[in-house]
Amino acid sequence: MDQHVYKIVEIVGTSGSSIEDAIQTGITRAAQSLRKIGWFEVLETRGHVVDGRIDRYQVTMKLGFTLEGVASESL
Repeated sequence: MDQHVYKIVEIVGTSGSSIEDAIQTGITRAAQSLRKIGWFEVLETRGHVVDGRIDRYQVTMKLGFTLEGVASESL
């Protein structure tokens, strides 16, 4: 069985259209600099309101990615 070691980072994705798009925007951007992202966890959802209407959605999430170069026999 393969053993994995994960690093966790926290990010905030934003979107003007939806919570789901804010999640995808955050993950897509993070994937430009992080390899092997394996999972995400939504911690908070909030938004920015202008003139009584939703202007932007903001989603705080944790991302987990597999660390490279970790030998399973050393665990």
